[in-house]
Amino acid sequence: MEIAFTKYHGLGNDFILIDNRQSPDPLIRPEEAVNLCDRNFGIGADGVIFALPGQNGSDYTMRIFNSDGSEPEMCGNGIRCFAHFIAELTGNTTPNQTFVIHTLAGLITPQLTPEGQIKVDMGIPKVTAAQIPTTLNAADQKVINIPLNVAGQTWAVTCVNMGNPHCITFVDDVEHIPLATLGPQFEHHSVFPQRTNTEFIQVVAPNYLKMRVWERGAGATLACGTGACASVVAGVLTGHSEATCTVELPGGCLTIEWDQSSQRIYMTGPAQKVFTGQVLLNR
Repeated sequence: MEIAFTKYHGLGNDFILIDNRQSPDPLIRPEEAVNLCDRNFGIGADGVIFALPGQNGSDYTMRIFNSDGSEPEMCGNGIRCFAHFIAELTGNTTPNQTFVIHTLAGLITPQLTPEGQIKVDMGIPKVTAAQIPTTLNAADQKVINIPLNVAGQTWAVTCVNMGNPHCITFVDDVEHIPLATLGPQFEHHSVFPQRTNTEFIQVVAPNYLKMRVWERGAGATLACGTGACASVVAGVLTGHSEATCTVELPGGCLTIEWDQSSQRIYMTGPAQKVFTGQVLLNR
């Protein structure tokens, strides 16, 4: 069975995009996605993204299988790549073109900008413990600067849900964080029943944050769009940052704006097509 694919990346967070518009079900299985994402024996990616038919009034549906076979609710860098992929498939590449995308986190609306980037309305962040979800506080309370013991150290953490769970902690120097050691311990901590993404944030200036991320189901990645959004929300809630920030990730920078009147988060950044091909699945 041969399947056509296109490889994309958003600031180095890379994905295999599959045109799945002819069926509401993904063309490949989670275990096949694991094999395709393998960087030595497969195509290599942080996840596989499927462009499926729209539902509930949306133009298209986006589903994702992570490199470990799990399925996240949303992906910020992924949806920018998805929008670029759909624009090319349909020929709707004019500036300011928008798409309404159904995800497991709800409806998301990306827009092509005249500068060639993708601006995404990421919706309203959720900030209570039940919404994250986490047991770090009472269900109806926010999780802001709550102590959490990981690897024998107490971290002040703030939690935000951007369609998927995030745990954010502010540090003096992100470069010295042993991400490969700490990331899995945060991700699988018992206070996060659905696991969590984890962002380590260094405040360079009130409008400039430097971030490293451990993604649930993917590990250390070069960028995380929902994580950048969650980190700006956490920065405002803790008094570390302004509501509009440049967030520097290992793969590049995103512009994040938390509109204080509507409470909606907007993310602007690039999506880059890398190559196309076909893969043979042995079934």
